[in-house]
Amino acid sequence: MITPNLTGLLANLAGKRVMIVGDVMLDHYTFGAVTRISPEAPVPVVEVISEEYVLGGAGNVALNINALGGHATMLGVIGNDRDGETLSGILATNAVDTVLVHDDRRRTTRKTRIIAQNQQIVRVDRENSEALSPAVVGELLEYIARHGQHHDIVIVSDYGKGVVTRPIMDALRALKGSDGRRPRILVDPKPQNYDLYHDVDILTPNAKEAGEGAGLPCVWPNGPATVGQALFQRLNCRDLLITLGPQGMALFEGRDKARHIPTFARDVFDVTGAGDTVIATLALALAAGAELLDAAVLANHAAGIVVAQVGAATPTLEGLRQAVQERPAPPIAPLPGMG
Repeated sequence: MITPNLTGLLANLAGKRVMIVGDVMLDHYTFGAVTRISPEAPVPVVEVISEEYVLGGAGNVALNINALGGHATMLGVIGNDRDGETLSGILATNAVDTVLVHDDRRRTTRKTRIIAQNQQIVRVDRENSEALSPAVVGELLEYIARHGQHHDIVIVSDYGKGVVTRPIMDALRALKGSDGRRPRILVDPKPQNYDLYHDVDILTPNAKEAGEGAGLPCVWPNGPATVGQALFQRLNCRDLLITLGPQGMALFEGRDKARHIPTFARDVFDVTGAGDTVIATLALALAAGAELLDAAVLANHAAGIVVAQVGAATPTLEGLRQAVQERPAPPIAPLPGMG
C-alpha cells in the first residue's frame, strides 16, 4: 500500500499556472418537480422551481483550477450572442483569466439539462461544431505562441466542438518555456479526434472513450490493460490515466507500469463534469511538483466529491483537504492483465 503525502501537496497548489485550451460551453440547469404525466404524450410534466447558468466543458476545468488555488487561463471560442455574454460574465465573476475569440458564424454552445427529483429528465443541446474560420484559428494560434510558454501545464479540453484542431495541437507541441522545455500537455480526449493527440504527455479518457480510441472493449478487469497498450501504440503518449467509474482509475506510468486506484466515491448522484475535475486536479498537482501517482490519487479524491453533487460541481481546497484526511489511503495494486 502506498500512502502519498497528499496533505503536504495541497499546500503547494496555490498560484500554479495552468492554461486550458478547448471547447467552452454554457451549462443551463432547470430544476423542477414531477407530479403528473402529460395528457398530450406519455412524458413527465416538470414544474420549474429554479434555473441557473454555470460554466461547462473547458470552462468548468478552469473553475476547478481556480477553486483549488491555482491560476487558470481559459482560451476558447464563443459566438456573438447572449449566451456568450453570459458565459463571459461567469468567467469574469470567478476571476478566470480569459481569452475568448468571437466567431460570428457560430453560436455559443449551450446545454440545457432539466432535472427533477435529482434525476436528469432530458438534455437539450444548442451548438455548432463545424470547422472554425482561418481568422479565428489564427487568433488562437497567436495567443498560444505569445503566452503559452508562461504556464506550467497546458490542458486540452476537447468536447468535439471545433476548437481542438491539428494546427492548435501542433502549436502546443512546439511551445518552449524559459528553461527550454515544453509545458506538459494533458488531454481530455474526444474519440473522433484521437489522431490529433500524438506525443502528448498524459491522456485522460474515461472507459468508453478509451475503448473507442483503441477499438477494443474497456471492460473490467482485464480490458483496461489491453486498451491502454493499444492507445500507447496508436498515440505514443508518455502516460495514461483511464477513469473507470465505479472501478476507480487505471494509471499507466509509461507502457510497462500500470496500477489500479479504487474509487473514493461514496454516493454518485451525477457524473457531469467529473472528467473536468480529474484533469484539473491532476494538472494542478503536477504543476505543484507531485509525482504522477500522488497527483492521480488526489484527482480521485476530488472526483469522489463532485459526483456526490448534482450538476457540474467544483471541489473546494478545504473540502479536498478534509476528504484526504478522513478517507484511508487507497489499496493501490498492479492493474489486472499487465505483464
